[in-house]
Amino acid sequence: MKKMILILVAVSFMANIISAQYDSTDSRDKVQFGLKAGANFSNVYDTKDQDFIADYKFGFTGGLFLTIPAGEYLGIQPEILFSQKGYKASGTFLTIPYAYAHTASYIDIPLLVTLKPSRFLTILAGPQYSFLIMEKNEFTSGNFTETQQSEFENDKSVFGVLGGVDLNMEMVVLGLRAGWDLQNNDGDGTTTNPRYRNMWYQATLGIRF
Repeated sequence: MKKMILILVAVSFMANIISAQYDSTDSRDKVQFGLKAGANFSNVYDTKDQDFIADYKFGFTGGLFLTIPAGEYLGIQPEILFSQKGYKASGTFLTIPYAYAHTASYIDIPLLVTLKPSRFLTILAGPQYSFLIMEKNEFTSGNFTETQQSEFENDKSVFGVLGGVDLNMEMVVLGLRAGWDLQNNDGDGTTTNPRYRNMWYQATLGIRF
């Protein structure tokens, strides 16, 4: 925790130095709309930690965001994103190599609280609801490939948390995030705690209007 605080202080200090180079008007107290796109670097983790091993995989993410100030230094930032998460694995079975990839496509709706120590830097954190819309599983072994794809239309969701920073350069925004899924909402008023949960790092490039 102390290391994280020191990193945030250092980033904030550098951000103030960099932002001093810009002559543009400070827009921290203005409502702004934006578009962004980028990549997730995702995996799953085992809450019971029983030697489960999987590899990270890349997936697309992109969508809309809205910055709503509550003063110069605080605000909220709701977003709506199409987001691909998953994992991959490889190994050998009877001396034959194989590869497996799982891709889950979600509509992510984060609601982030924003702290804006400078016009160049925004620190964000908050809850996120994710609605699963499609899953794809691909298995390859030698010359054999098997692909299964499923689409979903329901009101089930996944609850998670998200945090990160936005680096603001004029109208351009570089977003860096980390997120974890925590709980399934089953659509009938009940919840479950899945053993295997998504975790991901996210980098996006956006334009704010």
